[in-house]
Parts: sequence; structure tokens; C-alpha cells
Amino acid sequence: MLPMNPSFTVIGENIHTTRVLMRKGKRIGEDSNGNESVLYSDTEGNVAYMAIPESSKETQVYKEGRVKHFMIAVSKGISSDDEDIDQGKKYIKAEISRQERFGSHFLDLNVDEISYKIDVQKKAMKWLVEYYCSVAKVPPSIDSSNIDIIKSGLEIYSFSDQPQGPPLVNSASLERLEVLDLVKFYGAGVVVTASGSDNMPSDSESRCENASRMVDECDQRQISRENIHIDPLLFPISVDQSFGNHYLEAVKILRNQFGDAINITGGLSNVSFGLPARRLINDTYIRLAIDAGVDSGIINPVESRIDRIMTLDMKSEKVRITKDMLLGRDEFCMNFISSFREGKLK
Repeated sequence: MLPMNPSFTVIGENIHTTRVLMRKGKRIGEDSNGNESVLYSDTEGNVAYMAIPESSKETQVYKEGRVKHFMIAVSKGISSDDEDIDQGKKYIKAEISRQERFGSHFLDLNVDEISYKIDVQKKAMKWLVEYYCSVAKVPPSIDSSNIDIIKSGLEIYSFSDQPQGPPLVNSASLERLEVLDLVKFYGAGVVVTASGSDNMPSDSESRCENASRMVDECDQRQISRENIHIDPLLFPISVDQSFGNHYLEAVKILRNQFGDAINITGGLSNVSFGLPARRLINDTYIRLAIDAGVDSGIINPVESRIDRIMTLDMKSEKVRITKDMLLGRDEFCMNFISSFREGKLK
């Protein structure tokens, strides 16, 4: 089940230890032994269960009503218990298969929240990449805020002879240019962000300036531009309504500057954090971003279906209301929120 637009590169975002499910949601229930578990469909389409360990139930996140399901899966994978390892592997394999089925070209792998200890984080990344190589069809995107964790993932993937093809690294920035040296050494692609050397960009101009400097750094290392994915950085509009426009304006400038020789990406679902009707917001914004020049996205392709997005009726009332909010024409998102409450956005 591939996207309608084959020129759009999907970086599947779900295999990430920050991801949560609500304890009261439909994905949490009891297995045949009465153990509270994460429910999912395995690769054969059968209902399967991953038991929530007692150690997870002691965390603040769990007590607040949330379950970090991929943290559980990876923790089980690096344990010494055969049954736990099997549960962790099956859960991760099912998500890999699902993300691939919906058109992912890369799958983002992040284990940063597995532990505060770097040795545990590196162990988790190595295990995850090694297992990933045995079951996946598309290359991984090695994602971490720590360069040592990125290196550990790239090393394991390299030792496996890169069976799915050249990997992606997420991400490099002006504050950690040494990531580009790893990218060059391992022959990877790279997401380069528009963050500054010591702060976040405040407008479209600063985004473009920082991104251009990153492209220059890639050029100096002879990293092919077709392997570069610029992330101009998209922040939630619930925090500041100008953020949506800052990103879109930066995309247009960068596309004009670099032409089709480079990829422009971003965490496109970030835009809707803190707001209702997130799928409608994400669909509308992704369409606006594609129209502005984006050809890559760090998204959940199961939720953000590119085929559906490309046929979105941009003149419909609900899309018009959403678009006004995203482009800063709906102060404090009040019309959008009231329309949601009135049922106009269904």
C-alpha cells in the first residue's frame, strides 16, 4: 500500500521510545493470563499481546495514564528473558511491517529514552539495528540526540553489509557538525536541521541561513546533495501561530535556492500538538507543505496517508477553517476550536 505520490520520501516515525498509548485506550487490555498488555495485530493479522512489565508500572508516565510501548518492546529485546525477547521482537516486527505496508522509504529508530545511561542506550540501539536488519525491507534512519548512539547504530548496520541499502542519519546541525563526518564515512544520507549553533531559529530567514550553512558543510565533505534532507524545523502552532508560516516560507526559499537537487523534510505532525482534530490539521498542513516544495516527511504513514492528502478537497469548509488557523489568520485558533466543538470539522 504505497503513497500515490512516489516522489515523496516517507521517513516513518513510529519506532521511537517516546511513543505513548493511553492506558484507557483500545490498545491496552488483558492477555489470556489476565496481564495488562499492549494489544496489536501481528504480521499474520492475528491479535497479539505484549505484557506490560512491573518496572513500567512504577514509572510516572504509567501512573499518569500512559504507556511507552516501544520503550517496553526495546527493553524486552535487550533483556535476558527468552519470552520477553520474543515479545519485544514480535511487536517491533509488526510495526516495521505496518509502516512498510503504508509506504515508508526509511524507518526512524530512536532509543534515547530507554535509559539515562549511555551504555544502555548504545546497547539498545545496537540490538534494535541488528534485529531490524533481519526483518526490514527498507533502510533505517538512525536517530539520536547523542553522536555516540548514532555511531553505534551505523557500525552495526555497516557490519551487516547494509542489507536494505544506504541508511539515513537523523540528524546533523551546526552544534554537532561531527555527525557529518560519520555520514561521509558510512555512506549515509542525512537530515540536516536549521537549528543554530546555540539556539533555535526565530523566523524563516534564520532557518534558511542555518540550513544553507549546513549544505555548505555537506558540500565540503562531498556528501551528495541528493542524500541531504533539509529540516527547516516545524514547531507547534499551539505555542505560536507564526510557526506554521515560518516553516512554509523557509521551504519556499530553500526550494528556490537549491532547486530539485536537494530534499526538504520535517517532523510535519509537530504542527498539531496540543490541538484537537489532529489528523485533519496534519493532512491540511502536509498538503500545504508539499505545495510549498516539501518532498520528504518524518511522519506516521498509517495516520498521514499521502494518497488521501493529495486528494484532499482544499475548498471544503473544514479544510478552509483549518488552513486559516495554520496560516495565522485565526487568532488564538478560536474559530477552529469553536468549529470543532460545533462538529463542523468531522
